[in-house]
Amino acid sequence: MGLEMAMNLFSKTAKAQPSSSFVVCDPNSASPKSRLDVVDSPLEVTRHADTIFTVLPSSPHVKKVYLGDAGVLQALSSRLDGPRFFVDSTTLDVQVARRVAEQVTATGGQIVDAPVSGGVVGARAGTLSFMVGGPSASFDIAKPYLELMGQRIIHCGGSGTGLIAKLCNNHVLGINQIAIAEGMLLGTSLGLTPDLLASIINSSTGRSWPSEVNNPVPGALKDKSPPCERGYAGGFASKLMLKDMLLASDAARPVAVPLPIGARAMEVYTQMIAADEEPRRDRAAHPDAPKGGPPGKSTTSTGTMPRGEKDFSVVYDYLREQAGEPVGSR
Repeated sequence: MGLEMAMNLFSKTAKAQPSSSFVVCDPNSASPKSRLDVVDSPLEVTRHADTIFTVLPSSPHVKKVYLGDAGVLQALSSRLDGPRFFVDSTTLDVQVARRVAEQVTATGGQIVDAPVSGGVVGARAGTLSFMVGGPSASFDIAKPYLELMGQRIIHCGGSGTGLIAKLCNNHVLGINQIAIAEGMLLGTSLGLTPDLLASIINSSTGRSWPSEVNNPVPGALKDKSPPCERGYAGGFASKLMLKDMLLASDAARPVAVPLPIGARAMEVYTQMIAADEEPRRDRAAHPDAPKGGPPGKSTTSTGTMPRGEKDFSVVYDYLREQAGEPVGSR
């Protein structure tokens, strides 16, 4: 769980329930120093807490935390002092989530999948959206906790349906971010200023979250500070967007749903990430070589952090590079 979400959950719970205590595994260095017990494993968290939140990178991490050694199931299999309730906000493979939920339920726990949308700004403001999958009774238990971090708490159906909703949303989002990058690059290359073009798109039918909130062009949104204003630092990492789109593609395969635009978008993100990784591998193999990589190899124009770790709106920077624009020309 990110720090902004965690702080809302911690501070609002502490205010509403002064006697409550918190147990954390793998804490952020900026975490509160009081009312917080740090333990070494998910097993220990499950032993000491009755409501447990997990937010992890992807499917292998969820399997390790819930099913692995010193994991959740080992604790559930022992004698505990009461029922345990789990909220997993990881974006992961739907079938993996359902198998984990089956095993947690069979061992005496309750669990919902509750992936989240809204970004860092929404996390800080407590205005996130949670898409929840699981039995109605479990949703009713989870909702008051999720309302401490979000404004829209939506019950999507049985186990895995929250994930399905999130994957569909991010499939669309990944495509739209490339579309606005292309449109903004085309318009500015033909002479329009970024702020004028953005204002036209945002008052017309091309309007979307990537154009209105996460616009990838510095100076396009005068009253906002999207990641592009910070060299694309922060936000939602490109490699995580690619991961979510790959999960959507995996989910589409068994039901034979074609995703041709999504497939092309995944190619763009994949190529962008690989373009940064190639010269980095070369530099690792030849540490005495001049920085910037060998002739003909692409390097990021957004600093030392690779684009895969930057906000996915950095795809605009990649397209500029493909168009042959010199860095810093705009």
